[in-house]
Amino acid sequence: MWKVSLVSQKPEQCLGEWIDREALAEAMIPLIGQLYRNNNVVTSIYGRSLINRSVVGILKAHRFARQIDDAELSVRETFPLLQAMASLKLGAASVDLGRMAVKFKQEGNGRSVEEFVRAELADVVGKLGSEKREGTDVVLYGFGRIGRLLARILIEKVGGGDGLRLRAIVVRKGAANDLVKRASLLRRDSVHGSFNGTITIDEENNTILANGNLIQVIYSNDPTTVDYTTYGINNAIIVDNTGKWRDAEGLAQHLKCPGAARVILTAPGKGEIKNIVHGINHQLISADDKILSAASCTTNAIVPVLKAVYDKFGIVHGHVETVHSYTNDQNLIDNFHKGNRRGRSAPLNMVITETGAATAAAKAMPELKGKLTGNAIRVPTPNVSMAILNLTLEQSTSREEVNEYLRHMALHSELSKQIDFTNSPEVVSSDFVGSRHAGVVDAEATIVNDNRVVLYVWYDNEFGYSCQVVRVLEDMAGVNPPAFPR
Repeated sequence: MWKVSLVSQKPEQCLGEWIDREALAEAMIPLIGQLYRNNNVVTSIYGRSLINRSVVGILKAHRFARQIDDAELSVRETFPLLQAMASLKLGAASVDLGRMAVKFKQEGNGRSVEEFVRAELADVVGKLGSEKREGTDVVLYGFGRIGRLLARILIEKVGGGDGLRLRAIVVRKGAANDLVKRASLLRRDSVHGSFNGTITIDEENNTILANGNLIQVIYSNDPTTVDYTTYGINNAIIVDNTGKWRDAEGLAQHLKCPGAARVILTAPGKGEIKNIVHGINHQLISADDKILSAASCTTNAIVPVLKAVYDKFGIVHGHVETVHSYTNDQNLIDNFHKGNRRGRSAPLNMVITETGAATAAAKAMPELKGKLTGNAIRVPTPNVSMAILNLTLEQSTSREEVNEYLRHMALHSELSKQIDFTNSPEVVSSDFVGSRHAGVVDAEATIVNDNRVVLYVWYDNEFGYSCQVVRVLEDMAGVNPPAFPR
């Protein structure tokens, strides 16, 4: 529990300080927007994007820093960094202002903010407009839970339009007013809230206009029959989020369509398809890969943490138990289902089911082959899941050492976009709705006994996973900007 002593403070002083911080946060908004739209520079604080944030949203992002860095981050520390960045004609980059502020305090060595920022971002200073890039067309094949969240993220990240461009969605027509219903589901979401922006539809041309992004809605029952070039779509990456085809033969049907160049599956791929967990094995993506898988939400949640633990302590063997929110594959009430137990009512039961996450983890991280078992329990919550990692390590350790190491990995490692960290004793599943990380280590729940460790990892199995898919998409398209600080 974080407490602040206010004994020596007066109400006027507290309010005055809040107003000062509001003013600075308000002044940050145009700088954040300018860097994003003109320079394709994405700013964040410990992985929490600042794009399109309100004044209070920016202040809350700063305050969250106390969860993982033992102190609240001040806008007085980040605002000068942002001012310096805005003056340097930066090329495309991803900049974490929280980590930059910490690095400046630790390694500033008497330099001014401007000198530090110029040195830290030297690779992109003065690079504005030096690399002319055309946007990469993206098509969502299917528009369910993951498809709609991918649409939200792609629209949010469009920037100046030279990155990923959502050009179309492909669905089967469900009713005469299908377009209205599709747009409504994009606009309103019972779990993730309202769409952040404006949406209009053109029923005559079957298009959705979302925050200036013109999205063609294509109706088709067969992935081989769509000619994307008739809509001006070329060399597109097709994101198959239907789960209907999981092998290379089935997914290759998309490549028969004019305008389609590559395919990514938002489910574990079968056979020889590369299963990519961004942050772990995305370097395996090559220009020759026409079909890739982004693995599963659970695999993305557990593998980064397993990788971190393996590198530091070694893993002899372990068991992964997933406590997973119910999904659309289950029944609302008892009814026939081809899967064992899944026919029983999802909102009324905990349902033991199988998971391939333990096996899939070894595909992304071969060092774990034969070392993990796994199972899953579906529970009556609509979103956010938890993975319980029960591990036997190669060496003894302590709870403090494990937690401090994972906190460091969340802050300062190359896995900082995948691993998040919380040490609050009050968090519950709904607190992680909208998390952009693959998984969040709950430090308060960590158990250590000699070389036996139990880790609890929360993950938004919808939104966090969708963010991982977009990261893979960015690598496939070659539009993933360099990240700072290094």
